[in-house]
Amino acid sequence: MKQLYKTIGLIGKPNHQGASATIKVLHDYLHSNNYKVLIEQTVAQSLTFDGININSLTEIGEQADLAIVVGGDGYMLGAARVLACYNIGVIGVNRGNLGFLTDLDPNTLLEPLEAILKGKSRSEQRFLIEAEVYRHGKLKSSNSAVNEAVLHAGKVANMIEFEVYIDGSFMFSQRSDGLIISTPTGSTAYSMSAGGPILTPNLNALSLVPMFPHTLTSRPIVVDGNSEIKLVLANENHENLQVSCDGHVILSVMPGDEVIIKKSKFTLRLVHPLDHDYFNVLRSKLSWGNKLY
Repeated sequence: MKQLYKTIGLIGKPNHQGASATIKVLHDYLHSNNYKVLIEQTVAQSLTFDGININSLTEIGEQADLAIVVGGDGYMLGAARVLACYNIGVIGVNRGNLGFLTDLDPNTLLEPLEAILKGKSRSEQRFLIEAEVYRHGKLKSSNSAVNEAVLHAGKVANMIEFEVYIDGSFMFSQRSDGLIISTPTGSTAYSMSAGGPILTPNLNALSLVPMFPHTLTSRPIVVDGNSEIKLVLANENHENLQVSCDGHVILSVMPGDEVIIKKSKFTLRLVHPLDHDYFNVLRSKLSWGNKLY
């Protein structure tokens, strides 16, 4: 039988005993079944077994047909921002807490993985967003996000003032601790904790969730996913402002800057077992009730 995937990359949380053990299991299984296995260089440093083919995350994106990420959702996000630039499927093995993106159980992963490698799987495309900071009309910095881009002050509980435009049309001005712009993927993360709506992954939409607004009428709003969102920072703000991408990458923002947030040209291709059910994931992770009968 022809192999659907020939080269598989293994990515994991460095210096994590559980992740290292899972990567060892995966490496031995894949190697014994004649797959070429590439191991990401940062996690490879904490592995003690022989026969490791060490590669950068970019090299895995360029060479592999499939990537398996072992860790929590946070580690998946960091890998996903790079892997989304390549035509590669991504599977998550949950070695974290919630695991909205990493849905394989490390204790029972070989059986569903074997089925996936034989083509018995389903995949979905998750879009990313790009955040760009402009100063006096010139691009100063940018980065991508799978979950969300967050405008906030550098200090806790420090109010800022800004305007919001959608496709060039003025929407509102606000004084608050900041604003969360979330993808459907990120709607179950920071956005949900701030009172934002849960968006199913297939929606082409973005949610804007104010953070502690200084008004009683401010509410989250959902806009078309193809919208260009522009945030204009008031000149009266303090200088220590930031845009955070997935909580990992920080872009510095100054008073008077403009922040443009829009859909990225790249998408993340997540691969799931055939029995993957998004609503079952929500029930499990969020402790929703089951059927009455």
